Amino acid sequence: MDELLGLKESFRAEVASVQNLADLQNLKNRYSGKKGLLTLQLKSLSSVPPDQRPQYGKTLNEIREDIEGRIRDLELSFKEAEKERRLLAEKIDISLPGRPSHFGTAHPLTQVLAEIKAIFVSMGFSIEEGPEVELDHYNFEALNIPKDHPARDMQDTFYVSDDVVLRTHTSPVQVRVMEKQKPPLRIIVPGKVYRCDSDVTHTPMFHQVEGLMVDTDVSFSDLKGLLELFIHNLFGKGTPVRFRPSYFPFTEPSAEVDIGCIFCAGKGCRICKTTGWLEILGSGMVNPRVFEMAGYDPEAYSGFAFGMGVERITMLKYGIDDLRLFFENDLRFLRQF
Repeated sequence: MDELLGLKESFRAEVASVQNLADLQNLKNRYSGKKGLLTLQLKSLSSVPPDQRPQYGKTLNEIREDIEGRIRDLELSFKEAEKERRLLAEKIDISLPGRPSHFGTAHPLTQVLAEIKAIFVSMGFSIEEGPEVELDHYNFEALNIPKDHPARDMQDTFYVSDDVVLRTHTSPVQVRVMEKQKPPLRIIVPGKVYRCDSDVTHTPMFHQVEGLMVDTDVSFSDLKGLLELFIHNLFGKGTPVRFRPSYFPFTEPSAEVDIGCIFCAGKGCRICKTTGWLEILGSGMVNPRVFEMAGYDPEAYSGFAFGMGVERITMLKYGIDDLRLFFENDLRFLRQF
């Protein structure tokens, strides 16, 4: 009993010197740990004479509860004090101005592509999509470009296998749509295309928008009127437009469309090679052979198709002189848009 009372007195003396949670934890281990003083007293209970054991056990429990209760109270007190200290040290001055957040914006290609889509949708065109890994049949043969056709040399194609390619244009989607739908058709096909080419004006992957309109009485005049309206919506009403005869296997007759040079206003400069004109897209009346491959009667239907590179249009619209800037993710460039 004297040892128990001495244990109680020694705890009171030691607890008075506790300054923080670390000191309290050491004190707790000394008295209540696996090898603590209270634990040893509990283990020695069997050696106490039987007639003294009840009183000894009662006193031991009272001292243990007192010690553990005091430790709990101190622990709560220290934690509250630490919380108050942290609140004072880490408080936020709500009168200070907020830190600015920089929000991203749409990539310039995304912005121009959205504008192109909006213009054609307003003219009644629907948007179609198709696979980027395409069959040779749809990418070439169904567009009047058989395996021995010299136009294949113009494409610089990525071949996955003999009969599978990464599409070189989005025109294959036009064939897929014609196979599933009957005229009248009025669609545009935006998407990524791939060619083995890389320099200031070419990248292995770029974006195109193809267009197709098919009905019973579609003429080249319709094509000219539509494309002039599109260009004036995109570049401004005063933009000069001209059509030049050209050649594409899937259209006949074919034409390339130029706009007045935006860099020199048509006076002639290095960009337009002193001509005053810049090529913007290719177009033409759908070749009857393409209609036959898609299951359309070329005697009953006529139509036109056109295709443009989104990167080229964006470069002309914003006066950008290096195509690679679109893909380098330089924030100094992107923040201008």
